[in-house]
Amino acid sequence: MALPNTNTAHAPLTSVQRVRIWYGFLLLIIAIFVVRLFYVQVIRYDHYKHAALSDQLKQYEIPASRGIISAQEGGQAVPIVLNIQLYTLYADPTFIKNPDTVAVKIAGIIGGKAQTYSDLLKMKKLRYVILAKKITAEQQAKILALKYPGVGAQAQNYRTYPQGALAAQELGFVSDSGKGEYGVEQALNKQLAGTPGELKAITDISGVPLAASRDNTETPATNGTDINLTLDLSMQQQLENILKAAAQKTKTQHASALIMDVNTGAIKAMANFPTYDPSKYYDVSDGSVFQNGAVSDPIEPGSIMKSLTTAAGLDMGAFSPGVTYYDPAKWVVDGFTIKNIEEDGGAGTKSLYDLLNLSLNTGATWELMQMGGGEINTKARNTWYDYLTNHFMFGKETGVEQGYESPGVVTGPKDTGSAINLTYAETSFGQAIQTTPIQMAGALSAVLNGGTYYQPRLVDSYTDANGKTTMVAPKALRTNDFKPSTGEALIPMLQYSIQHHNPQPAFDQNRYTVGGKTGTAQLAVNGIYSATEFNGTYLGFVGGEKPQYVICVYMQKPKVDYYAGTAAAQPVFVSLAHMLIDSSFVTPKH
Repeated sequence: MALPNTNTAHAPLTSVQRVRIWYGFLLLIIAIFVVRLFYVQVIRYDHYKHAALSDQLKQYEIPASRGIISAQEGGQAVPIVLNIQLYTLYADPTFIKNPDTVAVKIAGIIGGKAQTYSDLLKMKKLRYVILAKKITAEQQAKILALKYPGVGAQAQNYRTYPQGALAAQELGFVSDSGKGEYGVEQALNKQLAGTPGELKAITDISGVPLAASRDNTETPATNGTDINLTLDLSMQQQLENILKAAAQKTKTQHASALIMDVNTGAIKAMANFPTYDPSKYYDVSDGSVFQNGAVSDPIEPGSIMKSLTTAAGLDMGAFSPGVTYYDPAKWVVDGFTIKNIEEDGGAGTKSLYDLLNLSLNTGATWELMQMGGGEINTKARNTWYDYLTNHFMFGKETGVEQGYESPGVVTGPKDTGSAINLTYAETSFGQAIQTTPIQMAGALSAVLNGGTYYQPRLVDSYTDANGKTTMVAPKALRTNDFKPSTGEALIPMLQYSIQHHNPQPAFDQNRYTVGGKTGTAQLAVNGIYSATEFNGTYLGFVGGEKPQYVICVYMQKPKVDYYAGTAAAQPVFVSLAHMLIDSSFVTPKH
């Protein structure tokens, strides 16, 4: 009889058993998926959301519209700097499948070399490349119509100039990066630029923003402030024409001139020659032409300083308007002889009228001596230094709204053993000191208006993005800076001076008040004053009952004889003064 087989190790599984095994295995797989989903969607939710957004979230800057700049014409504000909208063409190379084809199409629309575009489109490690700037709205529309994934265009404002190159150096320009350079554009860049906005957008696979995405956020841009300048367009245009003609006639290396309102410090016109076109600033090879020399380039002013030396002496009571003195025609200071270059009539008794009319270096030196009680000493130096720096405001920036303003140079009064008395004697007639035209105009204005030093300015008003206009009031940096009697005494002296220099055409002093002083400054070459190179300068005023405008003219290295102030600078002043009178900018005497 056979025994029963008790070995069940290899017994075949029943169908029920197989189902249970597969069911258990399926539950295990499901459990793994559930756990994984829980890990991804709950525990690691923030991580994976950020990773997804990093691929699809694009951040765009919304540019602010730069403020408009205007000037005055007939009592109205006229725009002289506007914005024009052009486009920057860009691409995300990771979306570009056929770079060569895309490049050929782009080149066919906007020009340029297809190979250049192709090279940029093949930079797969970059997410943003600029293909072209300043393309037109028509060009950008044609390119976008091709619907190439990853190719887009960003609108951007660029400056345009309805008045052409007028007032270029006062305005400055805006670089391709959107930054103001030189002039008002630099000095007031923050106000003009505004604040750009920001758009963070979820995009589709082609990089196109999904407008309906709840993850899109936007911060609107704040447009820049509009600025209305004190410049008068008619004055400005005529000044530029007059200055250019004179500079070309005398072959002047560089010329600067300005017209300032005596009673407010407002600059009504200011120009330099040579100049440039701000819409084509990138064509300029000599960067110095960007500078507004009337503000940024200090030079030794020469004999126009004698007007201010006389004013200082009168103001402090060192001498009276009717004083006469004996002029020896030379002084020896620190072992050096100071003498007059122009015809002075020799040694003899002179008045302050003679001093200014004959432009006596020895006379200005005598005035400095009177500030020290009869000699150039510590008192004289300290007193004159105080007037130079605290009354005339030399050696410091005026604060006019211009880039790169220079403070000039004023030597301190301390005796350092380097012929300081000689240095100060020279400053009394405009050598050994450096100033700018705007500083000279501001100083004389303070003397003429009765003693208030108004900060020179170019801005008349601001209008913010909300349309609120804020007028800029004249800012008095110093009051009671000079006694009113000082200007009253100086005016007829400067009238006498211009009348005896025979300006053509002559001025009718019965209807208008016109006066001024020439200056011829020797240029220092290797520390020694040249006998052949000079700057010509002129500082004067024009008005009716009282002076209304101060005019300062600088002509650097004009090709004329020694009397550069008379031959080169005075004709510019005369033309400008007559222009103001003939154009009815000056109210005649009653």
